[in-house]
Amino acid sequence: MGEDATDTATAAFVAYRNLLFTVAYEMLGSAADAEDVLQETWLRWSRVDVGRIHDQRAYLVRITTRQSLNRLRTMKRRKEAYVGPWLPEPLITAPDVAEDVELAESVSMALMIVLERLSPTERAVFVLREAFEVSYDEIAAAVGKSPAAVRQIAHRARRHVDACRPRAVVSPSEARAALEAFRRALETRNVGDLLAVLAPQVVLVGDGGGIRQAALRPIVTADKVARFIVGGLGRTDGVLTGDLTVVNGSPALLVRLNGEIDGVMAIRVEATGITGLYYVRNPEKLTRLGAETPLTLR
Repeated sequence: MGEDATDTATAAFVAYRNLLFTVAYEMLGSAADAEDVLQETWLRWSRVDVGRIHDQRAYLVRITTRQSLNRLRTMKRRKEAYVGPWLPEPLITAPDVAEDVELAESVSMALMIVLERLSPTERAVFVLREAFEVSYDEIAAAVGKSPAAVRQIAHRARRHVDACRPRAVVSPSEARAALEAFRRALETRNVGDLLAVLAPQVVLVGDGGGIRQAALRPIVTADKVARFIVGGLGRTDGVLTGDLTVVNGSPALLVRLNGEIDGVMAIRVEATGITGLYYVRNPEKLTRLGAETPLTLR
């Protein structure tokens, strides 16, 4: 590839890098793996005759999708050997992500956990179609299926996801208010205040990855979750505090124990209160908390 072609290829890749990262992250739930996919995408893109590519965005998304599918299949083995529940890697995101309702939902912890239930191909089709509005023909080229098959896969994946989505979506201000009430109850370890903000069938999922202590199974019902938080998170007499932040486009807490970062707590809020608490303590998933990660659907 000549120097001019290399410059053109580099400029195109840089222009779409945040988009490609978002595609890979939504498919994988891991920023580290998404970065590896981007490296592989660049290597393949740098060998393409860019001058013959009509739609650079579509071509780059296609490469990223194929590499993400390959990575998803290898990640399956890692997840099978993972200690306890596996949660997506939390990302600190800019305020504009939270303001973009479509983007915020597509990268929310709650939705990404639902996507874990899909097959790799279903997840790729759902992400490309629902989040990025890629055409069925382009998705077919990316996943190696016919457009008709892709339509069927998209319908099936959408049905699975819709069945697990929140029954009643609350406004961002209501979500922040619920999180603030939860933060106060967390810091005071007041069971009554926790019960007031938790939905009756709330689920707490912890991810320690076998490195940090966490519940090996989801904890269900407000009473059990409240008592676990009061007696389990801080253990004995540790000082538990929460800093309000935005994770994956939604309000979340950066939890500290005795001043040191202990983990990230993302929440899912419905009309009945907080229905989901997702607590990532695995230090390997807490490496990107020092800066915002740019995400985009465009």
